[in-house]
Amino acid sequence: MPTSGNLKHSINTRQLTMIGIGGVIGAGLFVGSGKAISAAGPGIVFVYLLTGLVIILVMRMLAELATASPETGSFASYASRELGSWAGLSVGWVYAYHWCVTVAFEAIAGAAIAHQLLPLVPTWLYSLIFMSALTCVNLAAVTSFARFEFWFAMIKVVAIVAFIGIGIAAVGGLLPRYHAPGTANLLGYGGLFPNGLTPLLVASLTVFFSYFGTELVTIAAGEAQDPVTAVRVSMRSVAARILIFYVGSILVIVTVLPWNATQVTQSPYTAVLGLLGVPGAQTIMNLVVLTAVLSCLNSGLYSSSRMLFALSRRGEAPRMLGKTAPSGVPVAGVLAASSAGFLAVVANYFLPTGAVFSFLLSSSGAIAVVVYLCICATQIAGRRTKTAAQIEVLPVKMWGGPYLSYTVGIILLAIVVGMALTAETRTPLALTLLVTAIAVTAGLIHQRRAVAVTASAE
Repeated sequence: MPTSGNLKHSINTRQLTMIGIGGVIGAGLFVGSGKAISAAGPGIVFVYLLTGLVIILVMRMLAELATASPETGSFASYASRELGSWAGLSVGWVYAYHWCVTVAFEAIAGAAIAHQLLPLVPTWLYSLIFMSALTCVNLAAVTSFARFEFWFAMIKVVAIVAFIGIGIAAVGGLLPRYHAPGTANLLGYGGLFPNGLTPLLVASLTVFFSYFGTELVTIAAGEAQDPVTAVRVSMRSVAARILIFYVGSILVIVTVLPWNATQVTQSPYTAVLGLLGVPGAQTIMNLVVLTAVLSCLNSGLYSSSRMLFALSRRGEAPRMLGKTAPSGVPVAGVLAASSAGFLAVVANYFLPTGAVFSFLLSSSGAIAVVVYLCICATQIAGRRTKTAAQIEVLPVKMWGGPYLSYTVGIILLAIVVGMALTAETRTPLALTLLVTAIAVTAGLIHQRRAVAVTASAE
């Protein structure tokens, strides 16, 4: 039976580092990159690079907070401490909401991919199998989650490194029956920016959200054996991972294939492997994408349940969500996080997928910006309360503070403005801001009541 015990510190440094790596490589890289390439042309490489630099800076700020005080609630706990209970409650519930929606979506997306591989099984049954299996994994122990995520991440890393290696060999003219294109595909179809600079903004928004998940390592730090070392090692390697996995693989795609090829939009990684004569390219990439989807589902169950646990422990969520089993697992939190996925299974059986998820996906589509803005504001507020001596002994420090932190905040606000001015992203932004406004209102009411209770007690 659940008790009011604590979580177990069972995740080792190797597992936490791999969880951080897995958080970077999501299904958005394998699937969503095609749309960005077709919109922006070969210049999309610069979009991935510059957007990645912004993410690196945000994660550096989060690493400063996390290594100074590793907690399960991560940025939500830090926001409560530095900005007030209203901020922690707001961003914590918004983040948990996002991952619950993601769990539901990934369950359906994974079922669709599995159905392509083995059509005999209906999609709703695949969804049920995936949800049941990974819910059991998360209910067993945190070490079960860590082991599964370690191997999910390993498969993704091996796949992306192999892809880049094959691509480099092709570009270098080392593959038989393939003529190296040189710079023909980069410059020969309208140049680096064939559609001008305007499409780069829309593409940058797609790219920005594909990086979401990097913060997972700081959520898991609260259950790590040596959180400070693990977070420091993982966050310091974020830059290398972004450059290798994202920028490197996208550069291979736009060098090997013309940016306006039909296959790029459908599945750029499959298109490259097929062009290079890799046997079973479609099946291989389907398996890799399925792994990425299941990894995201697994991470979503974990992230959402731990955020709900942290909110409960701070009195910002129902008390039951803060109780743990003897194994240290917040059972009620895991079941609450998985409930969205099981509802999706039922909905997928009775209703078309689009009718179920359109609103939910749109309402959580811009939550990455909300979370990153909160991290930025929390780090700036935390720095302002510290003396020079306290800043000096921080295990990890944000570069160029406080000016670079303010610059990142301005860039994030510019992204919000860009979304508001872009027709494709205006509705998701509006719905996300609506959800955020509801959470902020609830946070302010909660904080006011807490202050009133404290005052009456005194």
